[in-house]
This record gives sequence, structure tokens and C-alpha cells, in this order.
Amino acid sequence: MAVMKMNEQLEDAFSTQITLEFESAMLYRQLAIEFELQDLPGIASWMQAHAAEELGHADRLIKHLTDRDNHPVIGDITLPSIKINSIAEAFEIALEAEEKVSESIRGLFRLGRETDDIDSRPVIDWFIAEQVEEEATVREILGRAKLINDDGSGILRLDAELGSSA
Repeated sequence: MAVMKMNEQLEDAFSTQITLEFESAMLYRQLAIEFELQDLPGIASWMQAHAAEELGHADRLIKHLTDRDNHPVIGDITLPSIKINSIAEAFEIALEAEEKVSESIRGLFRLGRETDDIDSRPVIDWFIAEQVEEEATVREILGRAKLINDDGSGILRLDAELGSSA
């Protein structure tokens, strides 16, 4: 039986996606630190849980490549300097990161289709659905953060809610 190895172009694109998932994890971890410093443990916990989820995404992609006898490579991790002034600003950063990941996943889909790599479809389809959910969740929290603005009781309520869902 032939190995279901993907072509080099698609393998490279998957490695790029793996790197992007690690970047997202580090971004969420940095945002968690920012909220820890603001004494908002619930939001910090939500961000930390999201960082762990992004690492799980990277692992899922790595497993797909290794299962197919490909060689995943983690590239250079680059992060913007993050200093937030509001909860809304933090979730705007998170949404921008999620949108970047979504577009990258759509690129994997297109490349998989172009190269007729049927075996990559299930994992790519899972990520497409996951990203729709991720963006919707972050967009909803961002909308609520904008409504709250600088209202202390609203911030504490959102902190408690996100902490209980993390």
C-alpha cells in the first residue's frame, strides 16, 4: 500500500499553519499575562485556556503530517509587542489573529483542492468549522467588551463569566 504522503508545497503550507497556531498560542498567553497584571483572573484564565487550545491545534496538524510520513517544521515565531489599554483592545487583537488563522486555513483548503490531496480534506474541514466558531466567540466577547467600555461592574461581571467558562 502506498504512503499517503502529501506533496512538498502542501507540506510547507501545513508547516506554515503549524507555526501560525504556535504564534496564536503565544499571543493568547501574552494577553493572559496582561489580564493577570490587571487583576482580572477570569479573562486571564479564558486567554490561557485559548492558548492551550491553539497548542492543541498545532498538535493536530503535526499528527496529520507525521501520520502521512511528512516532516512538519515549526518556523520562526513572531509576535507583535502587546500592551493593552482596554478589554475591547485585547479582543480586537485576538479577533485579528483568528481572522489571520481563518484565511490561512482557507488557503490550505484551496491548495489541497489544487493538488488533489483528498486525504487532507477531513482535517482542513475540521479547522474550517473550528475557525467559524472561534471567530464568532471572540467577536461576541468583543461586542460585549465595547458595550461595557470602562464600566467597572461590567468588567468584573465579564471577568467572572469568562472565568467560569474557561
